[in-house]
Amino acid sequence: MHEPVSLSQTALVIVDLQNDFVDPKGAYGRAGQGAPAIAALPEKIAPLADAMRAKGGWIVSTHFTLVPAKGGEPLISPHLKDLRPFLAKGDFQPGAWGHQLVECLAPADLSVEKIAYSAFYMTRLEWVLRKCDIRRLIFCGIVTNGGVASTVREAHVRDFDVSVLSDGCAAFSQEVHETAIAALRPVCRVTTIAEALADIARG
Repeated sequence: MHEPVSLSQTALVIVDLQNDFVDPKGAYGRAGQGAPAIAALPEKIAPLADAMRAKGGWIVSTHFTLVPAKGGEPLISPHLKDLRPFLAKGDFQPGAWGHQLVECLAPADLSVEKIAYSAFYMTRLEWVLRKCDIRRLIFCGIVTNGGVASTVREAHVRDFDVSVLSDGCAAFSQEVHETAIAALRPVCRVTTIAEALADIARG
């Protein structure tokens, strides 16, 4: 069992809720790639983010990134190019509007660029969490079976106290989402936004 940790050592980790994924004007929206459950997430999560801020918790956002190379052309992994052929120059570019956390959840206290499913892979995420003495991570965001699941599993093996919000995550289909949540039960606590809000209210 993990020792009890304070809210000052707790972070809401918002995985990849970026304009290019969520906003209709973003890269995925322009390509007609989206899901109602994904679009609904920011407004559902916002009250929890506000409560975390008010009580001294942390907001950590991860940002899927297409690193621009020569001429600004993005470096795109072959599997992603096959899966999402619409991705183009300027999409998920650091500093650009599409790369940013959606407005209703901003600002984050800590932001980390990521280039793969897991936000721990070749990033500074673990370093900043340890530096800030953050020991408990509450995960939300997209997609449940991709960025969320991969990052949750890596947090677990790094001995963080990990929870995932079953109604604070989404995938491109409800069936995929539910399968991913079920698969995470052995490695983390599965909870809800309402339960997390109640925990914060209790201090």
